[in-house]
Amino acid sequence: MANLKEDLEIEKASEILNQGGVVGLPTETVYGLAARIDFPSAIEKIFITKERPFFDPLIVHVSSVEQAKTVTSQWSQVAEVLASVFWPGPLTMILPKSRQINSMITSGLDSVGIRMPRHSLALELIKKVNMPLAAPSANKFGRTSPTNADHVRAEFQKENVFVLEGGDCEVGIESTVLLIRQREDKALISILRKGQILRVDIENALSGANLPFEYVEQVDKKESPGHMKHHYMPPVPFIVCLEPSKNVKDVLKEVDSKMALLPKEIENVRILKPEGLLKAPQILKLNSDPVLATREFYAQLRVLSNKGPDCILFYREPYHQGERWEALFDRMNKAASLVL
Repeated sequence: MANLKEDLEIEKASEILNQGGVVGLPTETVYGLAARIDFPSAIEKIFITKERPFFDPLIVHVSSVEQAKTVTSQWSQVAEVLASVFWPGPLTMILPKSRQINSMITSGLDSVGIRMPRHSLALELIKKVNMPLAAPSANKFGRTSPTNADHVRAEFQKENVFVLEGGDCEVGIESTVLLIRQREDKALISILRKGQILRVDIENALSGANLPFEYVEQVDKKESPGHMKHHYMPPVPFIVCLEPSKNVKDVLKEVDSKMALLPKEIENVRILKPEGLLKAPQILKLNSDPVLATREFYAQLRVLSNKGPDCILFYREPYHQGERWEALFDRMNKAASLVL
């Protein structure tokens, strides 16, 4: 149960949402910028506030399976099993949308991403407004996702967005996005965005329920949010070095020579370039445990950026191998101006 302060904040957040506004919403993954799904003007406000292109779909957050069934036209056995195993939690299922879903939410697609967040305040707020909430990450488009309330306030200082205070995010990166296509004899599933819930976890859940399915590797990822080549970028160039033995000076020389060849913008995301030769890098160091490293990543990008470097450098080590690291390096590679 929420305490008195949380009750008051939930009350304020619900009033803003019911008046067609947007609020900062804590979840276990990252903070979201939320609006009611039944107010088209509020959905539009999400895109405008984030400076997000309308071709990037939003995820719908629900507080129950019953509520999830109202936003999809096909709640299959596969969806039922996966929800029973992973909800509330960081799994978004892409399913055929119902008539209740405005095409702005889905960027004109016939499918919608649905998840039930594992954060008590998010669930309380959705229950309070009695309506699913559309909520992409609460940051300007293409920039680093927020993992605490202060990050959201700093991101939307000019817009004066109200943020429901929910502490630091437990997971620290966005949810796994799973596309589900139901066929007569089996389900076709594909991971469109990697996250804490792995392919092996999903396959084990379906196999354990004796449900026939086939994993499809090559699919169009446009149905997933965050599918662009560059995303999550900090305000200074971020460089991932694949050779941990390279000294910093040599890395910076290589970066200086390659930066000039980069385009100014890719898929509406501005690629950050230094104005002169790089001289003052900050080295990003993360925990050797992939769960803890993932939790630290976005927050550390912000901490190091605030120290005023001309770039941030990360060395990928030999132990950064295996499925548990894949979601983190998906975000890293997208956040990076260069991977060397």
